[in-house]
Amino acid sequence: MKQTLRLAALSLVLGLGLLGAGQMATPSAAAQGQAQPTLPTVTLQAGIHLVKAEVANTPKTREIGLMFRERLAPNHGMLFVFREKAGHCFWMRNTLIPLSIAFLDDDGTIVNIEDMAPRSEASHCPKRPVRFALEMDQGWFAKRGLAAGAKLASPQVFGKR
Repeated sequence: MKQTLRLAALSLVLGLGLLGAGQMATPSAAAQGQAQPTLPTVTLQAGIHLVKAEVANTPKTREIGLMFRERLAPNHGMLFVFREKAGHCFWMRNTLIPLSIAFLDDDGTIVNIEDMAPRSEASHCPKRPVRFALEMDQGWFAKRGLAAGAKLASPQVFGKR
């Protein structure tokens, strides 16, 4: 009996050691119900308007996006960057603020804009394959007269592969 308990304890200790050695992934910020830390930013220009956009360019940062954020600063948003053009669709699970999303061509031209309700699992997709999407406070684009065909500029982002 004591031998069995010792073996069970040893197995538990070894198992915990393996978990600490990276056998089990650390829960992401989204899994823990937290917003991800602020990401590096780029400045985008839409006519006379400047946008400070956090750049989500990895699977993890794109997955978490603006989840659990309670607000955006004025003229701030998140730019999602993908390696390949595709019909990258978005939803608003765990996103607390209403957003508008602009799907962008490689040169920064707006393909289409969708308004997205908080905490919704409805899909919002581009009308054609894109590599970029910009999320802003809901109505930001409309209030500035920006619609499909308008162009955003950034030497750091658009035109690069």
